Amino acid sequence: MRRIAIQGEIGSFHDIAAHQYFEGEQIQIICCSTFEQVYDNIRRDPTVIGMAAIENTIAGSLLHNYELLRDSGTTVVGEHKLHIEHCICCLPEDDWTTIREVHSHPVALMQCRNYLALHPELKAVEAEDTAGSAQYIAEHQCKGWAAICNSSAARLYGLKVLEDSIEDNKHNFTRFLVCCAPQKADLLRSLEKTDKASLVFSLPHEQGSLSMVLSILSFYKVNLTKIQSLPIIGHEWEYLFYVDVTYDNLTRYRQSIDALIPLTKDMRILGEYKGV
Repeated sequence: MRRIAIQGEIGSFHDIAAHQYFEGEQIQIICCSTFEQVYDNIRRDPTVIGMAAIENTIAGSLLHNYELLRDSGTTVVGEHKLHIEHCICCLPEDDWTTIREVHSHPVALMQCRNYLALHPELKAVEAEDTAGSAQYIAEHQCKGWAAICNSSAARLYGLKVLEDSIEDNKHNFTRFLVCCAPQKADLLRSLEKTDKASLVFSLPHEQGSLSMVLSILSFYKVNLTKIQSLPIIGHEWEYLFYVDVTYDNLTRYRQSIDALIPLTKDMRILGEYKGV
C-alpha cells in the first residue's frame, strides 16, 4: 500500500488527484494542514510519497511551493493535471433563503468570484481547505453556512449541493507534482520512459546569461515549457529560475544539462518524469 501525504482533507482536490494518479492501487492518504507538513512527512518516513499543487490555469503558480520543493530535497517523479470543478453546498435543512456565509480555500473563492458576485448577501470566509470546509460544516452542524468544494466532497460529508459547476472558467486545471525521497525515486518511475524535467538554477549577473541558456536548450532540441523566477532573499536583483523542459531523447537532454552547468550557478535537477 502506498502512503500519500496531501495538503487538505479527504475529498479535497489533492485527494482526488492522488486517487486518479495511483488509480487501481491501494493507497492511504495522510492529511496535512500545510504543504510544509507534506514534506515533513517525507523527511520522517522516506516511504511516504507527497502530492502538491504547483500551478493553476487561473490562479497561476503557487510560488511558495516552488521554494518548499527545492528546500525539501525530494525528487519529482510524476505529475497530474486535474480538472477543477466547484459546487456550493450546505446542510440538508438549509437552502438559499437561510445561508449567510460561504467558506472555502481562498483560491477556490477567487475561482468563483463572478458567481459569488451574483450573491452579495453571502459573506465569503477563507478557510484552509475546500473539503475541510464541507467537513467542518457537517461535523459542527453549522446552520446558515455553505462551502465551496468538489461535489464528491459534498456527498462524502452528507451535504446538499445547491448548484454545481459554479467556477467562473470551465477550463480550470491544476497541475500537481508527485515527489518522494531521492532513494525511492527509481521505484516510482523509469528513467528511460521520462520525457520531462524540472530544473532550478541561478545565473551570473551578466548581460545575455538567460539567452545563452535558452540557446543551449534550443540547440539540443529541448523544449522549454515553463519558466518561473523567484528572488533570492538577501541578494538584490538575483533570482532563482525554476524551469520545466520536455525532451524526446534522454541522451540529448543529458547533454544539454552538461552544457548548461558551466553557464549557471547552483544547478539542480528537481526531477525527471513522464509528463502529461
